[in-house]
Amino acid sequence: MNQYFIIPGYGGSGPDHWQTYFEETQENFQRVDQKDWNNPDIAEWAENIDKAIAGYDPDSVVLVAHSLGCLTVVEWARHFNRKIKAALLVAPPDTEVLHQKVEKTLFEESPRDKILFPTTLVASTNDPWATIERAQFYAEKWGSDFINIGEAGHINNLSGYGIWDEGLEILNRLVN
Repeated sequence: MNQYFIIPGYGGSGPDHWQTYFEETQENFQRVDQKDWNNPDIAEWAENIDKAIAGYDPDSVVLVAHSLGCLTVVEWARHFNRKIKAALLVAPPDTEVLHQKVEKTLFEESPRDKILFPTTLVASTNDPWATIERAQFYAEKWGSDFINIGEAGHINNLSGYGIWDEGLEILNRLVN
């Protein structure tokens, strides 16, 4: 049986976010908590992913990431070099835009290493955190399948993605 780990981004994912919907309505979903959602430490966040999945069969582990959570998954994959079943990466932010909006340097350069397990990257044409071209660039570098879902903002509850059944369908296609 698959074990799903929710990896929120900056600020965490509140009660109306699709990640919370997944966690509350699906079996075997749990959130990887961080010490401070508003003051990201990517190395610490990546280590917390590793700690959360440590007791599970890697072939059953699926990461479900949003925004900065996607970059955290990429950092985790690069640093810990573990193979898991899969990861869904939704709306990864451009590291330059992130630096400007968060006013903190979280990465020396954009994460560009190929990920060693199956990933699907879902992006929007009007995401204020990253252009569709930047998202496609990430997908190519990371070796991810790429899905453009059109005008969907940052694919969060503020963009109308609280209950996101299409996201569950994408996730099910990824793992099956």
